[in-house]
Amino acid sequence: MKKTIILFSLLGFMTTGCEDELTVFPEDSLSVPTFFQTEDDFIQAINATYAPLRTMYNRAKPFMTEMSADNTYFARNTAFGATENNQDIADHSMITEGGITPNTNVRDLYRELYSIIARANQVLIAIDDAEIDNAVKTNVKGQALFLRAFAYFDLVQLYGSVPMHLEPVLDREGAALPLSSEDVLYAQIVADAQAAIPLLPLKSEQESGRVTSGAAQTLLANVHIVLQEWAAAETLLKAVVNSGEYMLMPDYEDAFSGNSDNKNNMESVFEVQYREGAEGVQGNFMYEFLPRPIEADEVEALFSTADAQPINGQGNNIPTPDIIAAYEDGDLREDGSIMYIETRESFWNDGIYPIIKKYVEPHALHNNHGMNFPVYRYAEVLLFLAEALEEQGKDGEAVTYLNQVRTRAGLGAHSGDLGEAIFNERRVELAFENKRWYDLLRTGQAISVMTEFGNRVINNPNDYYLPEGVPAAGNAFTNIRERYALPSSESELSPHF
Repeated sequence: MKKTIILFSLLGFMTTGCEDELTVFPEDSLSVPTFFQTEDDFIQAINATYAPLRTMYNRAKPFMTEMSADNTYFARNTAFGATENNQDIADHSMITEGGITPNTNVRDLYRELYSIIARANQVLIAIDDAEIDNAVKTNVKGQALFLRAFAYFDLVQLYGSVPMHLEPVLDREGAALPLSSEDVLYAQIVADAQAAIPLLPLKSEQESGRVTSGAAQTLLANVHIVLQEWAAAETLLKAVVNSGEYMLMPDYEDAFSGNSDNKNNMESVFEVQYREGAEGVQGNFMYEFLPRPIEADEVEALFSTADAQPINGQGNNIPTPDIIAAYEDGDLREDGSIMYIETRESFWNDGIYPIIKKYVEPHALHNNHGMNFPVYRYAEVLLFLAEALEEQGKDGEAVTYLNQVRTRAGLGAHSGDLGEAIFNERRVELAFENKRWYDLLRTGQAISVMTEFGNRVINNPNDYYLPEGVPAAGNAFTNIRERYALPSSESELSPHF
């Protein structure tokens, strides 16, 4: 345990900073050269590289990639005080000056992503010279490359140009790198993901919960789709499909993790791992997605917790009327994704709200659950492949993959334009999985869709969970932008932004 604590302190160096340059490593204390000696050392380090995912998926990432779009909104609690950090995300009214913002969600996600990068860099700088079993070496290296690529992919999509660190930071000067262009960042993401693919095992051969060659192929295909490199994406996605490692779960609701079972199932390509209990690896994201105030007995009825407590504050990620209307008649995914609860103390109408059902699972401890969060599912692989084929004029082949997803949902053939049908299918199939904002960005629709959505909120605030007579905030939807500003707290440490 002492060794792990010291390692975490070392790996967190980049975000905490230090005035003194480390040039001498005392033999009686742990450092990068003295720590990385055994397979267990590298396994501890790669485990630590995954850890920030749990923090970011519990809170900041769902707000910045789902509640920032038109699938979810916040539920105003007029008895609660300031709510700017979350509300400004949903309202696109974030204070931005000189390309920076004080918003804490923006800061937290930025820091967690760089924590992943810093920890991956510590592994990558040492792994090639390690005298350990070659299978372990290649597996750990592949995971580190995947996680670094994944973190930079989030950063470039959300923030645009950011500093690119490819080596451990040992001093303050090294921590303050200039901003790299998006082209440079994407080139590195592609290189890391390509290098990871042959190093990683198949899903059937990998330890449960760790990234696989299929996950790396899906990540790289996602990058190619953002860059509109359709043929490259097609090749990667067909490799995932033809691997025989994945399948759609027969029932849509079975695609998602239970509190302690059904994790990393045959549809799962990559998911963030949580476990209920006192070890500090639990999830609490579903508690963030509830309307508030909500009483203890209402929480108990929802989650079956023995120690349920009332929750106050602002409700987040409440499904909008827009996403509810997006489901076709007979779509089984609507009942699998959304349910309705009544909150007696609500200030909104009769207090009956829609909530995200796909993450509601019984568990024992309040604010402490073990459901995993899906990052990539096989259903998305099929929809990505349908999109890549349709963009190349291969409509007949694209329809076969689209129909696999629609058939499970209880639906027949699509109607209208195929490209639009695939885009709409992504919205309902992947609802509340942090995909909507990215889809709006990469298709160039973020500004127009959110402007129209904002007008609906401003003109009909009561339809969007504001109490009767309470208008939308005066600055709501006045700062709609494709990229988040950089965190102001980080700008204090760097002359480059």
